[in-house]
Amino acid sequence: MSAAEFILVEKRERVGLARLNRPKALNALNPQLMLELMGALDDFDADESVGAIVITGDERAFAAGADIKDMALATAVEMLKRDAIGYFDRIRRVKKPVIAAVSGWCLGGGNELALSCDMIVASETARFGQPEINIGVIPGAGGTQRLTRALGKALAMEVILNNRVLTAQEALHYGLVNRVAPLERYLDEALELAGQIAQRAPLALRLAKEAINNAFETSLTEGIANERRAFYLLFSTHDQKEGMAAFIEKRSPDWQGT
Repeated sequence: MSAAEFILVEKRERVGLARLNRPKALNALNPQLMLELMGALDDFDADESVGAIVITGDERAFAAGADIKDMALATAVEMLKRDAIGYFDRIRRVKKPVIAAVSGWCLGGGNELALSCDMIVASETARFGQPEINIGVIPGAGGTQRLTRALGKALAMEVILNNRVLTAQEALHYGLVNRVAPLERYLDEALELAGQIAQRAPLALRLAKEAINNAFETSLTEGIANERRAFYLLFSTHDQKEGMAAFIEKRSPDWQGT
């Protein structure tokens, strides 16, 4: 990937870290930032030395929403042709676990970006919301769907229809985030969680993530059938043989990702 303007990328052992880097705009999401972020995620997904990915912003904001100036005068046809929201769909195709490390404002498209990740670690200062109603539109990158699945209908209605903003502790209580950490620790907590996950068998991680995501999009019968096929398939892998042998021999497994 060529040098990015709005994303900072690094690796921490087996964890890929992508930082949104528009601090003066509270990391507002514009098409260039999303293009760069997707490029970073694609690179991490293809890198066998990376087992899990963390997306973060800074202490003031994960992302305070989409860049309104970029779309204020656009027509419906222009928005359709531009399809900047389509970048969000690519996050769903990332095979490796993706964790959002959220501090400060996580609003609008920023909240939808966090919801597109597999897990969320929040700082005590994190604030989650969908304020699109205030500017005459609605969430367009999955907010009405993912937030409803995470919070339930009644609370999602209040967040989206009446601009209720959830504190970090409320988000934890309602199951929107995995954990809440002190401001000085939230990114470390996310990196530690990602590091632990990255030590697991790569193919099993991939198929487990796929099966869990299928649970939201299929019937129970179809979801169980998909899970069973993935379970049986893993018995053709080296890592299954190695993992079970290591368990029996009381040693740590040596995963090969094959």
